[in-house]
Amino acid sequence: MLVILPLVLLACFLIHWATVVRALRLRTPAAPGDPADFDWHFLVPCRDEEAVIGTTVTRLRDSFPGAHVWVIDDDSDDRTGAIAAGLAARDPRVHVVSRRRPHARTGKGAALNAAYAELNRHLPQGTDRSRVVVCVVDADGQLDPAALGPVSGPDGFGDPDVGGVQVNVRMRNVEGPHPHRLGRLLVRVQDIEFAVTCSGTQALRTRSGSAGLGGNGQFTRLSALDRIAAAERRPWKDSALLEDYELGLHMLLSGYRTAHLADTWVTQEGLPHPRRLLTQRTRWAQGNLMCARYAPRVVSSRHFSGAAVLEALYTFVQPLAHLAALALAAVAAVVAGVTVSAYGTGPVLGHAAAIWPVLAVLALVSVLPFVGWGLFYRRHYAPGRSRLTGLGWGLALWLYAYHLFPASVRALGRALRGRDGWAKTRRNAEALAGATALDH
Repeated sequence: MLVILPLVLLACFLIHWATVVRALRLRTPAAPGDPADFDWHFLVPCRDEEAVIGTTVTRLRDSFPGAHVWVIDDDSDDRTGAIAAGLAARDPRVHVVSRRRPHARTGKGAALNAAYAELNRHLPQGTDRSRVVVCVVDADGQLDPAALGPVSGPDGFGDPDVGGVQVNVRMRNVEGPHPHRLGRLLVRVQDIEFAVTCSGTQALRTRSGSAGLGGNGQFTRLSALDRIAAAERRPWKDSALLEDYELGLHMLLSGYRTAHLADTWVTQEGLPHPRRLLTQRTRWAQGNLMCARYAPRVVSSRHFSGAAVLEALYTFVQPLAHLAALALAAVAAVVAGVTVSAYGTGPVLGHAAAIWPVLAVLALVSVLPFVGWGLFYRRHYAPGRSRLTGLGWGLALWLYAYHLFPASVRALGRALRGRDGWAKTRRNAEALAGATALDH
């Protein structure tokens, strides 16, 4: 067991990596459609976002003058609501959805459901809801001004079977400024993670019509949200930690397809602080654990292809695989300790000497995919940098991947203690403002 399980986990990882590489190679550019065929509504969930909300709303209105922007103020303690209200007073296409405690601050899904209800009241009777598209944008998000073209095209909502579209996510602050060198590297590997590894996984999922939806740059057809609401009482799960991914699952279970478009993008802030990054990824890991309850429905659904079922199950079990690997390492350490206590170091050193070539090969094989991603990223997204830099980025991505282990442990601990609250990730501008205040 101590030998077989690591080999199985490594084999699953390598098989998934190889299929992702193949999907990237087969991916073709998305043909544009006509955005005028649809009615566009942007939902911007906000909680204490005074540092960014004014810029975000103004940019959305300038880039998409025919669209409506719905600012969801989730009972902010700062000036978010006042800023949004001021924008709405000057622009009839800016709307504010104000939420108050105790109903507010219960999760991003609940905030989005409140905006969905307000949008329903806003739309006139007789509206063709299949032609209404809702897009969720983070309070710090910046959407490609040309995004609506490919999203409207045959690979997006031009296909009536498509209920949701996710666009590529990039880190806006990849070039700085950063508080320190580690922060600069952390933001870079997050950009590699989203631009290459996540995008590749999405290319694989798109081939089976089961791309995952994210919390930023998530486009959904209103009629698809209606179908989910009819079955689940609301489109987004109020208490979900991964309300975006769960929405995609419900969309697939209801018979719609989902797609990912790499030809357009939305940007967000990468996190340069390890603690904030770990907090965010713990929430994601716990959300994955919560999504495991969908496994029976996914396996039995006639709307999921075999490939889509495997991809969903692979996503569900990742935190469990990390926990199993840690448990296996702990067992191996205990066995080695007991052996040393009973027989001395000789047997342990002898066994290690016998298998070290195998361990070296396995370690090399596990590192090479990450190195490949670093070089791929340099070639396509940073061609001005050297190959040696790309190699270094790949090695950094490999080391960065180990954050998944403590994140999975913390997620399990929170789940066992019944802690499933949704924690907002602090913006970099907030941290900078706090640091400035302390300096003075």
